Amino acid sequence: MAYETEGKELSNEALSAGVRYLLNHPEHGFYVVAEIDGEVAGSLMVTYEWSDWRNGVIWWIQSVYVRPEYRRRGVYRSLYAEVKKMAAAQKNVCGFRLYVEKRNTAAQRTYAALGMHEANYKFYEEMPDE
Repeated sequence: MAYETEGKELSNEALSAGVRYLLNHPEHGFYVVAEIDGEVAGSLMVTYEWSDWRNGVIWWIQSVYVRPEYRRRGVYRSLYAEVKKMAAAQKNVCGFRLYVEKRNTAAQRTYAALGMHEANYKFYEEMPDE
């Protein structure tokens, strides 16, 4: 996924450790997986951000991936619908956010078609280890 969208090669060791960590620490988030005919078609990860002025939790949708052969078949739509259903069962989820690579216009169109809109924020980061 990272290579396809950003040209980044990831360390399998670091990635595997990160996935195991989240699976063992659900207080930080969770994964949602879509299957078609018993095969994984796509997945995403949700992590949490506390909003003090909303007194609620924003669910960040991250690590979205749909296998190429399943794209444009409603897989992400189903994943997002499941996330929204899960959030509705909670009483403190006040919204959803995600970030998307600037050049990934296909994903941007998908997110917009599902009711998301570009936020009024710019995203800054510092990655000390890179």
